[in-house]
Amino acid sequence: MVIGDPIVFIRRGGMALTVLSLTVLALASSAAWAEGDIKAGRVVAEKCQVCHGIDGQSVIAEAPNLTAQKEMYLLIQLSAFRSGERKNEMMAIVAPSLSDKEMADVAAYYASIPVTLGK
Repeated sequence: MVIGDPIVFIRRGGMALTVLSLTVLALASSAAWAEGDIKAGRVVAEKCQVCHGIDGQSVIAEAPNLTAQKEMYLLIQLSAFRSGERKNEMMAIVAPSLSDKEMADVAAYYASIPVTLGK
């Protein structure tokens, strides 16, 4: 047994943390880690606008707002939806169709939109 061995960690009930760690490592070593292209991300966001709105403001109650979310957070969530680790009926349709580049681009796009608060 090696300290930090993922198999031992999983047996001790740390599966969620191990999966998250592996996701982050996979993203760090993939093209998705690269900084996304905001303009290209706006084009990808057209696939997302039915639920999340083109400006990242949700148009349906079940979808979260994406405006100003952290780019890495969005990449991790998209990766989890694409792999099936995170479940959602709509995202199960959209996420698997996204390439690493498209995920990086759309994450950069939504992360770039500033939050404006109304009075």
